This record gives sequence, structure tokens and C-alpha cells, in this order.
Amino acid sequence: MDNGLTIIIEAGSEHVEIKIVGEDSGQETIFYIDLLEAQENGEAQIQLIEGHFYEYSLSGSYSLKASEIVIPSKLSASAGRLAPNIYTGTASLELLEPKTRLKCADIKLEVRSKKASYRQDYRLMLEDITEKCTELLLAYRSPVTHNFTTNFHQDARTLYQRFAFIRSILQSEDFLNAVHKITAVPVLKWADYEQVVDIRRIGKLNGGILRQLSAPGNRVGLPETHSLYKRLGSVPIHIVTTSKVESADTLENRFVKHALNTFSALVSDFRTHAIAGSRLFEEAIVLENELHVLSTHPFFAAIGKPVMLSLNSPVLQRKAGYKEVLRVWLMFDLAAKLIWRGGDDVYEAGKKDVATLYEYWLFFQLLDLVREIFEITPTSIEDLIKPTADGLGLQLKQGKHVAVQGIFNGPSRKLNVEFSYNRSFSGKNDYPNPGSWTAGMRPDFTLTVWPVGISQAQAEKEELIVHIHFDAKYRVESFTEYKRDDLLKMHSYKDAIRRSAGAYVLYPGDGEKPFKWKGFNELIPGLGAFAVRPSRTNNGINALRNFLKDVTRHFLNRASQREKAAFHHYDIHKTQSTETVTEPLPETLGANRGLIPDETFVIIGFYKSAEQLSWIRKNKLYNFRTGTDSGSLPLGAKQANAKYLLLHGPGETISARLCKLRDAGPRIFSKKDLIKKNYPKPKGILYLVYRIDLKVEPEFENQRWDITKLTGYKPNRASSVPFVVSLSELTKSLVK
Repeated sequence: MDNGLTIIIEAGSEHVEIKIVGEDSGQETIFYIDLLEAQENGEAQIQLIEGHFYEYSLSGSYSLKASEIVIPSKLSASAGRLAPNIYTGTASLELLEPKTRLKCADIKLEVRSKKASYRQDYRLMLEDITEKCTELLLAYRSPVTHNFTTNFHQDARTLYQRFAFIRSILQSEDFLNAVHKITAVPVLKWADYEQVVDIRRIGKLNGGILRQLSAPGNRVGLPETHSLYKRLGSVPIHIVTTSKVESADTLENRFVKHALNTFSALVSDFRTHAIAGSRLFEEAIVLENELHVLSTHPFFAAIGKPVMLSLNSPVLQRKAGYKEVLRVWLMFDLAAKLIWRGGDDVYEAGKKDVATLYEYWLFFQLLDLVREIFEITPTSIEDLIKPTADGLGLQLKQGKHVAVQGIFNGPSRKLNVEFSYNRSFSGKNDYPNPGSWTAGMRPDFTLTVWPVGISQAQAEKEELIVHIHFDAKYRVESFTEYKRDDLLKMHSYKDAIRRSAGAYVLYPGDGEKPFKWKGFNELIPGLGAFAVRPSRTNNGINALRNFLKDVTRHFLNRASQREKAAFHHYDIHKTQSTETVTEPLPETLGANRGLIPDETFVIIGFYKSAEQLSWIRKNKLYNFRTGTDSGSLPLGAKQANAKYLLLHGPGETISARLCKLRDAGPRIFSKKDLIKKNYPKPKGILYLVYRIDLKVEPEFENQRWDITKLTGYKPNRASSVPFVVSLSELTKSLVK
């Protein structure tokens, strides 16, 4: 496959030949489109594909100035390499004169996205963003919104950004279809049509004609034989007749004509104030011509100028075609006032960064989903629009944190909901503070949920908050699947950012089925990827909508495993542990899976005689008195869930008599029950009785413990009082 191109460039009086060859010979990555197509799309005719590499050579010792894209050869200044990487848009390469090495011409190259529909995506996304921004402007309550006019003496970046908003509206398919629909099927009215006719062709008489018959003027005499001779004598030569005809000169059609003329006038002003040959100048010419074609349609020739704008007309409000033009007219003025510094990331210096635009577009898509699913109107949404010195500024820019909050009034609980753009999670804060426990991270979007009644900072410390992250990835390996490296990045977000329950890739794929992986048994924690694409018919957002609805139901489940895990995580880490257990213990396998030393409890029990010890060993039972008398055992969670029993007798402070407790808690025996089992001299009425196993794990065999070192031990007669210690504490009393 011939993957190359040769172009002749004019450099003053000279003609310079430039050859460009793609390094990937198995794929066509260089194109040359016709001038009309280039002008319509605001692109250069020479077109390359992002992510590919090219070699170039120039004739006559001319060279290209080194830049982000141009890498001159070290062997020949007239040759080198073009490396667009992820750049998309129009790149201007400076052609240098051989002797002086001064600029003598510009070579325009268009770097296209790999995605075939990138042009349509770009327009749709910019149109959607413009629509969302104008909705915010319409909701903006400050009177300052009515005081701005378009200042054509601002810097070129601001001027182009405003033009880009306007262009996205006026070149939208909806607007063009609306105008065509109006010219094809306009609203008509019945109008009086006056016509001067010969008296002999007046037809049916009416009051107006009768009055003209007797009126003075240019008249002709009637013959004496005429039936009206005696009454009139003469009649007018001509009569003015009135008839009803259909007319398109309605208030609504006058408004449409006025709107088109208004659009044309402002676009013309943009062109007039733009630098000749600049991107703004060229695109304004194309748009101006398109509007001229619309406004000079023969339909509008018979339409007059509006005396008033009847914006509350039912036709303008409801009829197809007219309502779209009214909507565009309302958006148009607001769009011309809007300053968006984030737009620099998209189209500064000729760029057409569709990947960055996709990220901004997704912000509004996700914002709408959050508002819909959590049924909230974020209290801080007006902060997205703020007055600036030269207009109203959209506070949305890469690297700048933007957050909107609201309260979700669920059927069983209230939750704070925060949707953030470019929230940074610092890697400098230690637990339990929010952030990343490694390097700092900044997902594109973060959905944060925590209970009402507690601050976000406190919710972080108590493990009551959940973060779910989303990352926009326009550049993917294929447009049916996500990119593996992007999925690995989601792992980084979920694993490194504290209290993250999920991280998901958003990409403009064609597939309908989302990719979702659950960390355990529930929806979250999890990872995944959703295909969300710019489209007027099916943008794939439903899969993401259903996922967020499932997430909402999950948050309402107070018995979820995630909430249990969060509590135990908090309970374990709320204090810094100083426990150290290095003595031999049974492995936490099988029946001992829950053998956690500081959560495994040992009852220290007393036997008063050899006879009682013999009964204990024979019946494999151990009893405690109940009640308030000295020597009784208070029954709490630790006592009920104890796993071991350590026996000691009179004067015995070092014991090796460790037993396992067999049941999950004691049983109640009466004095009569114990007598039946030949218990020696029971005195109490009721007893707590544990079943015991005299055989313990090998790790505990032949070990002895000094009970005087345990915190619950009391000397002398009080040494018979039972108490409970953790297995961790017991190991510290091991006699070595």
C-alpha cells in the first residue's frame, strides 16, 4: 500500500516540494481532501492520523522548525520525522528559508482522530455542552447576565471560544432541519388581497363595491337602456376588490427571518474582527455563507421585518421547526456571552482535542444522571457559572476541582451526594485522613456518598463514606472494548484511594453490554467499563444509568456486606495497635479460622478441690455460679463467646490446665441438675455450665501460664473469682 503524499508549497516566488511517508506501510494514514470538504469542517487539506509516525523530506535545502510534532533529522536539516502522538487538530508547521533559516511559509496539517466519526462526535459534544451551558445561564439569577455585550477586542482565544459555541449551535443538524422544515411547510394566514379590476368584472356585489359605485372619480356614463341608468347614470371605470389569500408574512415567519439576519450579522462581525487567514476568519466565512444561503431562500423574499417579537406565540412555542429556531435564538445570545477557559484545552492553537472535549461532555452527562437518579438539585450548581470581567465564566477546566452537592432523600435513609470533577486525592495524608496512601491521584469524575448528619471529613475518619470513580477514555484500542491499560488504572484508583468502592472506564464504544467485575459478592466494590458515546439516538447512557440505580439500592441496604466490612475496618484501625504476639499459636485454619488473638477470649476458672477437679475431668463440664454473690461469673459477650478455659486451684498461680470450650456459650443448670451428675456439694441455685474438651491444639501442649500476671487476677481469697482475658494477654503470661 502506497502510504505517502507529495505536495507543492509556495514560499514567496519559490515552489517547495514536501514528501510525507507513513512509517506504517500496511495502513493508509495520509490523506488529501478537497478544499470544499476542508472548509466545511474547518480543517487542513493534508490529513494525518493520530498515534502514527511519518517521515518527511523537503526540496531545495528548505527545513521545518522543530516543534511538538516536528523532529528534524540530525543528518539532514531538510528531512525528519513527524510525531503527532495524541495531538488532534490543525497543526501549523513553519517552513524555514535555506540561508537565513527564517520563516517563509506555513504548512497546515490536520491530525485526525482514529475514530471514524470524530467529526460528528466533536460537533455533537460541543453542541451539547453549549446547550447545557446556556441552560445554566438561563438559570443564573444574577442581573449581571443581561449586561454583557460581545467585545471583539478581547484576546483571540476568548473570541474563538465564543465563536465555537455559536458555530456549534448554528451548524447543528437540528437547527438546519428546523429552517428547512419552515421553508417547506410554513405557517400561513389568510390575508386581504386588494386588486383593481374593470367595472365589467366585479363579480358578486358587496357593501364596499356598492359604495364605490356611487363615489366620485373617473367614471363612464351608462347607456340609457341599462337597468341602472335611472339610478346612477354613470359608474367608475375601475373598482377595487378585496379577496382572501394565503400569506406567509406572519409574525412567526418574520421572527425566523429576523433571527437568521441577527445570526448573520454577528458572524459577520466575528469575521471582520478576525485576523485574515486565521482559523476564526476561515470558519466564520464558511458559517456566514451557510447562513446567507438560508436567509436568502425565496421563501423569505415576501416576509417583512418584524414590528414586534411575539415570543409567547403558540406557534413559536410548540410547532416543529419554529420551536427549534426559538430555542437557538435564546441560546445564541447567551452563548456569545459565555467565557470558557477550559475550551483552550480543546481548540487552542488550532487543536481539535476531541478526547478532552469528550471528558467535558461526560461531565454534563454524568451530572444529569446524578441529578436524575438521586433526585437532587445540587445546591452548588450555580457555582458552575460565575461572572468575570468580560462575561460569564464556565468553571470547568482540566486540573481544576469542581464539585456539586445535594441530599438524597431515600425511602429509608438520607444521604449526602457529591459529584466532583478532577478531585485530587493527596498522597501526603496518613490514615484515617482522606486521600491516597501512595502517590496523589486525580480521577476525572468522583461520586461520593455519605450519611446525612455527619461532615464529610468525619465520615472519612469513621469509614462511613464511599467514593466511586470514573475516567473518560476517548482513545481506545478498539471502539467495541476498553483498553487494558485503562482498566489497570482503575485498579490503581480503587486500591490506592481510601474508601473507594469502584472505578470505571467510560469510553465511546459501540457495544451495549457493560463490562463489570465484582470484588466480592455485591455490586461494589468493583471495576468495569461503560460505552457512552455522543449520539442523538442511542448514546449508551442507559447501561450506566441502570448501574447507578443499582448503586443507589445498594446504599439503601443497611445490611450490606460492604457496610459490615467498613465498620470492621474502622473498628480495627480507629486506634493504633501496640499488640505483639510472637508466641506459638494454632494456625487460623478450618475450625480455628476466627482465632484472632485479641478477639479470642479465655475464662480463668477456679476449682476448689481435687474432688471437684476430678468431677470436671470426668464429666467434661465446668460450672460457674450465677447471681450477685462473690465468685459468680457475670455473663457478657466475652464470657459467652469464650473459646478456652484455664483452670487453677488453691495456691496454684502457674497452671497448664487449658481446656477448649465446645459450645457457643454456656447452658443453665439447676442445683438439682448438678446433683444428678454427682457434683460435689453444690450450694447455688442456678449455674452456668460449659462443656469442655480436655485436649487442646499441639501449640498449647506442655505450656504453663502465670495467672498473677493477668490484669483480672486478684490475690488471696479473691483469687477464686473467675475473670476473662484475651488470648493475646494470656500469651504474655507464658512461663518460659
